[in-house]
Amino acid sequence: MKLLLGAIFGFFILLLPTLTLPASQGAEWDQKLVPEENVVLEKNVISMNIPGDSPLPFGCVWGTVQNAAPGYPVVIQIYKNGNDKPVYVAQTNVNSDGSYEQYFRVKSVEGDKVIHIFEGDYTVNIYKAVVKSPASGTTST
Repeated sequence: MKLLLGAIFGFFILLLPTLTLPASQGAEWDQKLVPEENVVLEKNVISMNIPGDSPLPFGCVWGTVQNAAPGYPVVIQIYKNGNDKPVYVAQTNVNSDGSYEQYFRVKSVEGDKVIHIFEGDYTVNIYKAVVKSPASGTTST
């Protein structure tokens, strides 16, 4: 009897996903808030120096995006000067006021040993998705 009940229960569990609606049928998806042809990618390049004697264990890249395209994150790439491969890459969301920030560790402590993850001069590439101004076809950042 227990075996029969177990088999029926197992069969029911196997059929349950087919009896429910797929997620795409029960939800209405938002259409693009801004047509992609009106969104352009803006690149800003800044220099960053992280001193070796910094008392803080983290650093931060922050800024604002004016006329930000809704739903698009800011992409941050950090390069050690003279290197063509990034040492750090992150995506961060844009807040409702257009601001963004991304914290990252610059040093770590293991026992009595301090490990400097970042130290010295870096180049930071910041990519922002902005909406083109409809009148002139330019961006406002």
